[in-house]
Amino acid sequence: MLNDRLLVELDTDAAERRSGGGILIPATAAMGKRLAWASVVAAGEHVRQVEVGDRVLFDPEDRAEVEVSGRTYLLLREKDVHGVADPRAGGEGTGLYL
Repeated sequence: MLNDRLLVELDTDAAERRSGGGILIPATAAMGKRLAWASVVAAGEHVRQVEVGDRVLFDPEDRAEVEVSGRTYLLLREKDVHGVADPRAGGEGTGLYL
């Protein structure tokens, strides 16, 4: 990856969701602006706050898809990341740093 680019793999649970009442909501359902989670697979040399293996929160509309070895990844800029999940959070707070 070059400069401030991130190669991420969309989380598999982002495809369909369940409502609080147990109703299955397909990925194609029209909703308001909703952010998505993905795992970082590769990072460019000028990425400062995100590391490979981190889970990032981003806007799915600001993305470019790329296929590598038969798998689909997303290409993002570091500035398009809204949050990073902190795996070290011991159940305190939200587990995110922005």
